[in-house]
Amino acid sequence: MAKLTATGVKANLSKPGRYSDGDGLLLVVGAGGNGSWIVRVQKDGKRRDIGVGAASKVTLALARQRAADVRSQVEAGLDPVAQRRKAAGIPTFREAASQVHTEHKKTWRNGKHQAQWLRTLEVYAFPTLGDRQVSDIDGPAVREVLAEIWTEKPETARRVRQRIGAVLDWAYSKGHRDSEAPMRSLSKGLARQPKKDGHHAAMAFTDVPAFLTRLRQRESFGRLELEAAILTAARSGEIRGATWGEVDLEKGLWTLPASRMKAGREHVVPLSPTAKRVFQRVHDLRTEGSQFVFPGVKRDKPMSDMTLMKVLRDMGEAVTAHGFRSSFRDWVSEDTQFSGDLAEAALAHAIPNKVEAAYRRGNLLEKRRGLMDAWGSYCNLASAKVVQLAVRVEQ
Repeated sequence: MAKLTATGVKANLSKPGRYSDGDGLLLVVGAGGNGSWIVRVQKDGKRRDIGVGAASKVTLALARQRAADVRSQVEAGLDPVAQRRKAAGIPTFREAASQVHTEHKKTWRNGKHQAQWLRTLEVYAFPTLGDRQVSDIDGPAVREVLAEIWTEKPETARRVRQRIGAVLDWAYSKGHRDSEAPMRSLSKGLARQPKKDGHHAAMAFTDVPAFLTRLRQRESFGRLELEAAILTAARSGEIRGATWGEVDLEKGLWTLPASRMKAGREHVVPLSPTAKRVFQRVHDLRTEGSQFVFPGVKRDKPMSDMTLMKVLRDMGEAVTAHGFRSSFRDWVSEDTQFSGDLAEAALAHAIPNKVEAAYRRGNLLEKRRGLMDAWGSYCNLASAKVVQLAVRVEQ
């Protein structure tokens, strides 16, 4: 039986306390005079208090109607809170992930990363979380996704965890969740991952000249690309995406725009005579209309990211293309008088100290030209006659 009246509600808002209207409907008034409507329900021995609105905006009559709706949903086995969120347009995890991907992909310089970001969620997260509303995803649900791959595919699992967290944090910022992603406590509920040293497998710098001699015994676009990467100490993604518009063979310069650099700053690579010969050879073999220095099967696409790895595996080497940057860095430290700062500049590493970075505005181009010329000469120490064969594209 109803106990409250509209006049009584107004009067009670000045007195902190809990006032019952019957059938589980309560008016709860705080110390500041703010009142809210709560409906208390019970199902299968479990009691819940569910808010149905602020007393300043929801009248007594409307609160009674909402309380009746809540009781009906509970009796039907439905979750009133979930039903309310559904009616409010709470997106599913799949929908939210698509929106996050759309909003952020323009800021990612790596096209491969753009595709992989959503693909990893499609493979590992969507089967479990895809059709669930972002408001209903808790820590145990995320753990269920990660547990299956946490130790078997550690790197992939960490990426999936980060991307799930990004989607849930986005949902929180949009008001679709009551809390941020429950990621911090997940590590305690997952097994310890196998340790990894974090370094790319690298070749000893003393072995690089002999390796290049073997590399030059056959010629293919893949081998020329790897040689160019070694001689310029560039990242594999940078050399793969190189275009002829970036290369000035006459001046011996390769200028990478900020949009293609990890640090987000333009980087100019002085081409040593040895490196210049590689670029010139590729230029002589250039397919008309191709913008890429090292085109793939389709001339409007760069060479596959697996090409360099395939070249190395075919030659029986258990190193990575990226590892040759470490070979270069070790050579500078152990076999030359060039400074470490110059080597870091040649590798286009960001300067962590912002104050120091502010004073090192120059690109040290001429000094780096001397460094890269010396590296090119060193790489030719074990040079042998190169037999040029018909070029084939490796993918």
